[in-house]
Amino acid sequence: MHEPNRPQDDDRRFLTRVVLRNYKSIAAADVSPSQVSFLVGPNGSGKSNFLDALRFVAESLRSTMDHAIRERGGINEVRRRSRGHPNHFGIRIDFRSAQFRGRYAFTVGAKAGGDYEVREEECYIKTIEDLTHDYYRVKGGNVQQSTLKMPPRAHPRRLYLVATSGIIESFGQLYDAFLEMGFYNLVPEVIRSLQPPGPGDLLARDGRNAAGVLANLAARSPTFKKRIEDYLGRIVPGVVGVERVVARDRETLEFDQKVKGAQHPWRFGATNMSDGTLRAFGVLLALFQSGRDGIGLAQPFIGIEEPELAVHPAATAVLLDALRETAQHSQVLVTSHSADLLDNVGTSDDSVLAVLAEDGVTRIGPLDEAGRSALKKGLFTAGELLRVDQLIPDPNSTNLKPQQLPLFGSGKGAG
Repeated sequence: MHEPNRPQDDDRRFLTRVVLRNYKSIAAADVSPSQVSFLVGPNGSGKSNFLDALRFVAESLRSTMDHAIRERGGINEVRRRSRGHPNHFGIRIDFRSAQFRGRYAFTVGAKAGGDYEVREEECYIKTIEDLTHDYYRVKGGNVQQSTLKMPPRAHPRRLYLVATSGIIESFGQLYDAFLEMGFYNLVPEVIRSLQPPGPGDLLARDGRNAAGVLANLAARSPTFKKRIEDYLGRIVPGVVGVERVVARDRETLEFDQKVKGAQHPWRFGATNMSDGTLRAFGVLLALFQSGRDGIGLAQPFIGIEEPELAVHPAATAVLLDALRETAQHSQVLVTSHSADLLDNVGTSDDSVLAVLAEDGVTRIGPLDEAGRSALKKGLFTAGELLRVDQLIPDPNSTNLKPQQLPLFGSGKGAG
């Protein structure tokens, strides 16, 4: 299969290729996400599992792989179940930034008693400015190859990128970029609840620290806070502002909303706001939280599950505008089964990744030739194709066996 493309000035993607083998319901997937991508398929087809694989990488680096596996119910819930009983899973990510490009991959094998080990791990990074490269390959807990003069020891239950991130600058930059990726499945009831105070650095996956993140954004970047309020006012007519308020040892949100006959907006607590309002606010906060006036947005990748849930169909076009604005600075991937949202996506055939489940196995890929042709010619919108069950992944891209997908390069310097 293909290696990472040579960086292009107009290619702002952070993730240029994602390869998955035997991860949950996904036997084999090899996709190249666009700057903004829509992962589209029925409920239960495996859309969330694709995003979860990327989140697994970030969580394994941010805390430990032990934590990431336990949170998912153990190694036997992470590796794909099948009659063949695959005993390991693998993830490969090809990436690029303004400073470097390369690939990162690892496989995790199941052992007796619910234990596991990192069987193999590889990282290759080439800097764009001077074309130097950094590389390592670890197998069975031992460093096989490395450009480090004195490589640190490897551990069979930990990712080696953590150990190298404080030694080599490029590895540290990649490590930081993975940690800055955001993944969101926002829950209105959680956003509505009283929240313990915190630093508000990065929005939690379900929105449980939304008040603190908003306050942090308001202090750092009033312009981006105003963008959230502007979009929210278009989704929920009458809403003109949102603020964090502190109640004893907890904090929450209050919304300013115009009321007929009142000279000034009334302030309503989060407990009085609808699920649709809170979910839309959470999505907007996830998109704009990293904004800094004069700089833009810092997050390299943002994944959001079904942002249109509980939002009126007429407001999906506004959410799409927000997604596209964010995509000027950050790569965005959205899971969805909303025809209303996809009606507004436009005719870009490469922005839609179709997802199907057949006999419990998830297939993910670009649209088949008929779907791509229909979108290119403007015969149908993606939403219309979804309504007639014609968003189908290209069989040439999805009828692959796990062993056909290479996770690792051919050796030091390959890239």
